[in-house]
Amino acid sequence: MAIRRKADPVVTTEEIQQKVAPGMRVAAAWSWRALVVLGLIAVIGFLIVQLRFVVIPVAAAILLGALLVPFSNLLQQRLRFPRWLAVAVGVLTLLVVVGGLITLIVIQVRRGLPDLREQSLARYEDLKDWLLASPLHLTEEDINGYFDGIVETFSQDTGVLVSGVLEVGSNVGHVLAGILIALFVTIFILIDGRGMWQWVVRLFPERARASIVGAGEAGWITVKSFVTVQVLVAAIDAVFIGLGAWLLGVVVGTPFPLVIPIAIAVFLASFIPVVGAVLTGALAAFIALVYLGPVPALVMLGIVIVVQQVEGHVLQPLLVGHAVKIHPVAIVIVVAIGGFLGGIAGAVFAVPLTAALNTMIGYIARGDWRTNPHPTVADVVPATRGGSRAR
Repeated sequence: MAIRRKADPVVTTEEIQQKVAPGMRVAAAWSWRALVVLGLIAVIGFLIVQLRFVVIPVAAAILLGALLVPFSNLLQQRLRFPRWLAVAVGVLTLLVVVGGLITLIVIQVRRGLPDLREQSLARYEDLKDWLLASPLHLTEEDINGYFDGIVETFSQDTGVLVSGVLEVGSNVGHVLAGILIALFVTIFILIDGRGMWQWVVRLFPERARASIVGAGEAGWITVKSFVTVQVLVAAIDAVFIGLGAWLLGVVVGTPFPLVIPIAIAVFLASFIPVVGAVLTGALAAFIALVYLGPVPALVMLGIVIVVQQVEGHVLQPLLVGHAVKIHPVAIVIVVAIGGFLGGIAGAVFAVPLTAALNTMIGYIARGDWRTNPHPTVADVVPATRGGSRAR
């Protein structure tokens, strides 16, 4: 006789929910949403890496456009230039400035590099002789081994940062194509940047367009503020560090070599916050050590530190305000991630991208697009410590 098995009781979804602790339900809800967000970020990162020869020039064009748009508007509004003439003047000015800086660097470095090599080797021999005669009882093999280890470690640490530039620079065709793309996109941003953004907005659902428009304008204001002020701050850093190096040479009685390349390097490296200052400061101190000695090298390092402290605690808060102000720890992390993923290009674009995303996400999250669909500079850049607003 067959024994009939009692049917299992039906368990409803509500009963399952009741058996799961509330904390576990919240953790699960956060977990799958976090996985979706991380997956989206991974896909976007993969596409950027695959299309880096296009993404990098376009990103550079956006920064250049953010720098040149106010200049073009000034020519059109104050001097009554036609749009085409204002665009042409802005682009030509950019090309002349960049070409002039590159020419100065090439001329000065070619002129001073042989002497720098000789002086570096001489200082290395002096250091080796001092170590051999010191109480450390080091041999020449020990010193050479330690030096080779330092060089290898430095090469490994900086290899990731320069890998992007080396990869792009390995193909002249990619470099030329990138320059043409950047120049082409920059010109069209100056001519019809708003029309280009409106075309992008139309790709989104109609209900989301108001928030996208406002967020885009808020992000664009942030990028313009960052680029404009960063150029000014970089120029101030370059002038004062270069002037400090020149005055140090006058006081010591030996001309400080490569002052112009150092100043230009400071100007360019200032677009990589924190990391750029450290690298250029180390370069200036190294040249002072090689040519002038240990004490002038420490003085040069002090000059760099003072200038960077004035920049970080006076110029940045006074000029930038809170719109692009990111905590120094966050800046270091963002620059490190950008450098690891995209080399020098990633380190340069990491901070403005983070600042723009921070402003755009905050704008949408606060619901500002409902009451303020077209933000202005005063809305994005709040009052600074002095009570004025960035313009």
